[in-house]
Amino acid sequence: MNDFSQLMTALKRTPYHQWMANEGLPVVVGHGVEDVRDLPLSPWRRTGGKGSFIHLYGMEGSSGMYVGEIPPGGALHPERHMYEEVIVILEGNGATEVWQEGGKKHTFEWSRWSLFAPPLNSWHRLVNGGREPVKFFAVTTAPIVMDLYRNDEFIFNSPFVFRERFADEEGYFSGPGKRYEIRNVATWDTNFIADVSSAAIDTCEEKGVGALITCFEIAGNSLVGHLSQWPAGLYHKAHYHGPGSVLFGLQSNGYVLLWSKDMGARPYESGNGDGVVEMSWKDGSVYCPPGGWFHQHFNIGSEPARQLAIRFGGRVHPTGFATAAKRHDEGVLMSIKNGGTLLEYEDEDPEIRRRFESRLKSTGVRCEMPQFARL
Repeated sequence: MNDFSQLMTALKRTPYHQWMANEGLPVVVGHGVEDVRDLPLSPWRRTGGKGSFIHLYGMEGSSGMYVGEIPPGGALHPERHMYEEVIVILEGNGATEVWQEGGKKHTFEWSRWSLFAPPLNSWHRLVNGGREPVKFFAVTTAPIVMDLYRNDEFIFNSPFVFRERFADEEGYFSGPGKRYEIRNVATWDTNFIADVSSAAIDTCEEKGVGALITCFEIAGNSLVGHLSQWPAGLYHKAHYHGPGSVLFGLQSNGYVLLWSKDMGARPYESGNGDGVVEMSWKDGSVYCPPGGWFHQHFNIGSEPARQLAIRFGGRVHPTGFATAAKRHDEGVLMSIKNGGTLLEYEDEDPEIRRRFESRLKSTGVRCEMPQFARL
């Protein structure tokens, strides 16, 4: 039995996994999913729609994920819960109603690639505004909450109102939000992103040549995220952090390499190439690097690559375990030589570049990677 089989066996004993089993939906397991829109869905009595759980190795009991469907002209049941949730619309258009117990309803509309987060334990209901099914995917903190409290009545029916997160204020889900920098990192404080595929992103070449990255803080969550983009013919620097970070493809196509940091910075050179996991990605793909695993994103398409990350590690509301996993706040932007978790181009395995150039030749895309002095 390999390490991941042992991990999945252990996780099946947790309250969260038992809850998934009791919900009666398909559960997809692996490093990633090529296209979440193609997953088989089953009727979900609790929500009134359809759904499927995604239980990736790298989530490691810290984050959960599912795909949901709303029937044409229909709506999901109202719900509230004591775990955080970030939702991305995959197909269709409609609206979400949000309200606090005894308060007024706030409604905002969404369409394909809209992203939002119902404020913690607020009532919310998703409504399909079209003639085709709506599909969406969601990342949650349900595994942590369910494993700690082990009580569905508390998790799904607690009357407590987190007014510091949402106090029934007008305009909560409208407006551009606020953009600023926290410790030299571009940050966007928002409660709704109309289109993650076209939202403006800021320069961040610490992660790679031509890289753009903007972190977003949403709904007062600890579960936050970022948008990243980089040109055709280029790739990001490898880095690692803790578990639970979900990466979702929005534009172009390519592949990702994942390997444990225990295999070293140059896995092929050290004879550990068989342990490197390669996964293809495109729009609709999702994957999740295990904690402490280097991962490196490659764009072999003819257009700029764009990806969405949903993860812990917010700078406004940080969590200790996420900060510790990347050593400090800027760990993923700092070279491992300086105490961070980022692998500079000159320190990477030479096989990384050779394989990338070979893949580009097969697609007809020109390699735009600069030359550098290898150490």
